[in-house]
Amino acid sequence: MSISNNNSQEVYSQIIKAGRRTYFFDVKKTLNNDYFVTFTESKKTTTDGKDQFTKHKIFVYKEDFEKILEGLTSAIEVAKSKIEEGTEEGTEEGTEEGTEESNTDFDFDDL
Repeated sequence: MSISNNNSQEVYSQIIKAGRRTYFFDVKKTLNNDYFVTFTESKKTTTDGKDQFTKHKIFVYKEDFEKILEGLTSAIEVAKSKIEEGTEEGTEEGTEEGTEESNTDFDFDDL
């Protein structure tokens, strides 16, 4: 499945402004009627008096929708519970019962 701006049609878009960051949640359709979601973070920075925007984009394909939703929901629930506990950062002393232990000791260049 080839996806580019020329081969996809925007179906839905939601914009969330959050301080210096803006998030875009977009649903797009390919010419083959496949759907995918893009998450884009746009961050405003000022360098030498000029405003610039740095963008990071993630593509999520239909076969990964449920896994991404479960992972994101789980991460948000843990973050909310840590905030409610009054901690700023999670500890590395294991994981909560029923969740998988995450392994963040990798280099993105290895992917």
